[in-house]
Amino acid sequence: MRVSVIGCGYLGAVHAASLAQLGHTVTGVDVDSEKIAHLGAADPPFYEPGFADLLRSSLASGRLRFSTDYADAASCDVHFICVGTPQADGSRAADLAFIRASVAALIRVLEGQTRRTVVVGKSTVPVGTARSIAADLALTSPNTVLVWNPEFLREGLAVKDTLEPDRIVYGLEDGERGQFGARTLDQIYSQALGRNTPKIETDYETAELVKVSANSFLALKISFINAVSRVCDATGASVTDLSSALGLDERIGPKFLRAGLGFGGGCLPKDLRAFSVRAAQLGAAGLAELLDQVDRINLDQRDHIVELTAAAAGPDLAGQRIAVLGVAFKPGTDDLRDSPALAVAAKLAQRGAVIAVYDPAAGPNLPAAIPNLPLTVAATPADAVKGATAVLVLTEWPEFSNLDPTELGPLVARPIVIDGRNTLDPALWRQSGWEYHGVGVR
Repeated sequence: MRVSVIGCGYLGAVHAASLAQLGHTVTGVDVDSEKIAHLGAADPPFYEPGFADLLRSSLASGRLRFSTDYADAASCDVHFICVGTPQADGSRAADLAFIRASVAALIRVLEGQTRRTVVVGKSTVPVGTARSIAADLALTSPNTVLVWNPEFLREGLAVKDTLEPDRIVYGLEDGERGQFGARTLDQIYSQALGRNTPKIETDYETAELVKVSANSFLALKISFINAVSRVCDATGASVTDLSSALGLDERIGPKFLRAGLGFGGGCLPKDLRAFSVRAAQLGAAGLAELLDQVDRINLDQRDHIVELTAAAAGPDLAGQRIAVLGVAFKPGTDDLRDSPALAVAAKLAQRGAVIAVYDPAAGPNLPAAIPNLPLTVAATPADAVKGATAVLVLTEWPEFSNLDPTELGPLVARPIVIDGRNTLDPALWRQSGWEYHGVGVR
């Protein structure tokens, strides 16, 4: 099919390249000319495993192109809206400015068309947004059908999640128009559906709630185990053993029960906060209060790691060299948005510590992304830890779990390690002469 993807950030770029790989003819549209230039030259503007090869292959096939002009999408049968919905400045609510702008631009392209087209919302939005967009489209483009089709990408696994989704959700109008939208998306996702990928057809509001509910529930599990880790610290219990025992309960499961520094990134924190705001607006005060508490626990973990560092290295951190291993919010990405690791580095710098950072993907981005944060970007973990009075592991990149403490020991000023992700082997590090501190770990 002929498809446009409006918004070529993380979600949109991966979606556009994946649809082309699936055989569709795709035009990616974004107002950022620099981003479009990089994508058109097969130069990804962000790090995502497998995406560079996918982008190169899709461009070479001739089925994918990028443009800054919405008019280039006029001939397409389906238009995916993949723009960002960041947290609004000065508010916890979602900023829908990009959604509104993209819909307005699409309306200008679609106005007067007599053939049927389908607009597909993939962006994460507050419940009620899709119904409002459908009304706007109906005024000027009555032949256009809106479907809400939430995305479920995980950074680091975005290509796989797009090409091989674990579920597909359609939010549809009632009646024949909704069924037309469903049939159209069935063609788009024919390969996944042919593998019996679960599909749920529902209304707009339910489809909008799926992503924010999923992210909020995952955030709840993370904050729960982090809150319990404080009890473990106070009593000498082991949060890792506790998590293993809890995870064996099939009603709970083991995923997202790993205590540590907490969650970050461009989705969970802002979706959690936006959902809280919308819940309060709709009178669901209990849910809003629960989500706010989840957020507070998560943010408090950052201060906890700072205080843990100060307790181990000495309360006066001024002038101390602190090595931070990992600043991306999670492994497999260079994303620094709402990164707990970066927040900890900034808090330590504010207390006068001299910060040396190593991250295999996000490190090179730091000077441009955070120009006012005084830190040194190291080329290797060994370079980062030289002369350090404490080493903090704050992103669980696999290479950090495989570090040899006996090799790093002679490089540091003091052998103190703060394992903010519980990713190291405490016994191994202690046997190698290190003072080990984890989160809820003896």
